[in-house]
This record gives sequence, C-alpha cells and structure tokens, in this order.
Amino acid sequence: MDSLLRWSIENSAPNAQGEQPPVRQNELNPAIIDAILGKPDAEQMKEDIAIATDESRSEDDRVAALDHLEMLVEHIDNANDLEKLKMWEPLHQLLLSTSSSPTIKMQALWVIGTAVQNNPAAQGAYLAHQPLPILTAFLAPSPASTPQIRSKALYALSGLLKHNAVAVETLSAADLRGWLALKDGLQDADISVRRKIVFLLNTLITPTTPGSPRSSPSGPGIHSPTSSNQPVHANSHASMLSDPTSTATSPLALKAVKEHGLLSRVISSLVDPVPYGADGDQTDLDPDYEEKSIRLLHTYTTACNGQIPDFEKATLNRWFDEQERAAGGRTQLAEKWGLSGSELQPLLDATT
Repeated sequence: MDSLLRWSIENSAPNAQGEQPPVRQNELNPAIIDAILGKPDAEQMKEDIAIATDESRSEDDRVAALDHLEMLVEHIDNANDLEKLKMWEPLHQLLLSTSSSPTIKMQALWVIGTAVQNNPAAQGAYLAHQPLPILTAFLAPSPASTPQIRSKALYALSGLLKHNAVAVETLSAADLRGWLALKDGLQDADISVRRKIVFLLNTLITPTTPGSPRSSPSGPGIHSPTSSNQPVHANSHASMLSDPTSTATSPLALKAVKEHGLLSRVISSLVDPVPYGADGDQTDLDPDYEEKSIRLLHTYTTACNGQIPDFEKATLNRWFDEQERAAGGRTQLAEKWGLSGSELQPLLDATT
C-alpha cells in the first residue's frame, strides 16, 4: 500500500510550472495493478480450486475457497470459464475422493449446482464428465450422505436436468437407477429433500410450448414455470438457440414418471404421509410438500393430459373430499393449494 500511495502522489501532483509529470508506467508493477483493479476473476477461480483440492490445507480453508468460487460462478461467463480453465474435472473429483469430507463434498455440489443452473453450455460441459451416477448416489441416506448433502445433490441434479433433454435422456439409461433414486427420495426422512424432488418432477414434466420464452430462440428470455424470466446469453445458450427442442424434457420425463411409478408414489405420499422430523414424530402432511405435490398432479392431468390409474382415482377422490371438508369448502381448498378455482376443477374431474 505504501508503494501504491507513493506512486499515486508522484504521478498526480503538478510541478512548479503547474504541469503534470509524465507517467512512468514502468514503475507500476503487477502487484500494484492488482491492488488497484483487483485480480481477474479467472485468476481468483484458479486460486480457489487450487486451495480446494489441496489436501494439506485445512478444511476451513478449502470450504472457504469453494464458497468464494460458488459466488464467482453465479456470473454466467465465469461459469463457462470452468470448462476453459479445465476446472470441471478437479471439481468433480472432490465428489469422488474418499478423502473429501462431507462438508467439502456439500460445498462442491453447491458450486456445481450454481454453475449449471440455467446454463446450457455449462450443463453440456459437466455432463461430459458423466456425473449422473455420483449425483444420484448421493440421494441414498447413509452416514456419508447427510440431509444437507442430499439437498445439495438435488440442487446440482436439478440444475443439470432442467430444460436439458440430453441429460434427462441420460438419466433414463438402462444402467442408471436415476429415476428410482428420485422415487426412493420421495420417502426420505428429511422433508426438504422430498419437497425438492416433487418440485423437480413438476418442472421436468411441464411441456414447453412453441412461442413461449423458454422454447423460442427469439423470445425475450427463458424461464421455468415457477421462476422469473432469465436472459438468453448467446455465448451459453447456443444449443437452445439452434435447437429449441433441446429443452423439451416433458416427453422423456412423463415416460419415466409412468414407467417407474413416481406418480403413484406421490399420490401415496399425500394420502398416507411419510413421517418426518428428527425422530420421525411429524405425521401430518407438510403444507409445502402438499402444495407442490398438488401442483405436480395438476400439471400431469391438465398440461400433460395424463391419466390417473382407476384404482388410484378412487383413493385420490376420497382424499380430495376429505380435504375439501377439512378446508371448509372448495374455494378454501383451492386457496390452500395455491390454485384458482378454474385450476382446481379440472384436477378434481381427473379423479372421477
């Protein structure tokens, strides 16, 4: 800082004739430039990944580096630089390494999820590392897979799958248990994990329609059904701009939801709630999970024209009647589930 101050004074104070002295640029070393402008993001990212992968550093230092990296990749250009800087491989290796603590793995999942979110270029770059088996494996409860890790794994998985038909098709590969992992997750003891899964399923089965901002290359932005518009970046969304069908996950997801019984699992979770809480002492249906599940059923039956099996129609119809009585009427029930009256009626009709 002393040299920076001295250089500033020397190059800003006028001489006796009131003239500015010539700038002696050769005296301004790189350290002073960094102090003035700050290090480029790319340099900071390389430093962060170097610290995060250095097993000789403390866990606190490694986690702090990943936390800083996650902040940097919130910017789409920085997220795309992960591929240019060859940082996807070491980042993914943190998930595979047996020496990585659960906290480091959780933080790495956070970085990955942020980088691929609404970013087709980053999705494609990370998908090349075949990450789906490891991401879905994290969903199975175990001493090494805490609720926090499962939640962050879903964050990364959601970012990779949303509006990415290739990733959804890969998840359906015969050698993966991806959809079954999501199905099992609908019985997770941690309610936040179940909420995230049912929200993800709703996003994946929601059709993209011609001319919508998400599916049209000339639209003003791209968005999921429940999120605000996001800008289209030509440097990242080239695949979407050239082929809007690359974002169409609905046909593939609908097929998987039917084949693997995910819809039945959602229905059973409504009519016969899975206990949750630290000791499994919460038996009432979680309001947020209930609302998200109802939204999924609404999307399935209305936007996707899906048919509920007859044996489940009767069960669901009885449950709807019970919920309507408990709410004090159909209007109150619609409000409880965040639906309008015109949205609720088709859903009720689908169970009769």
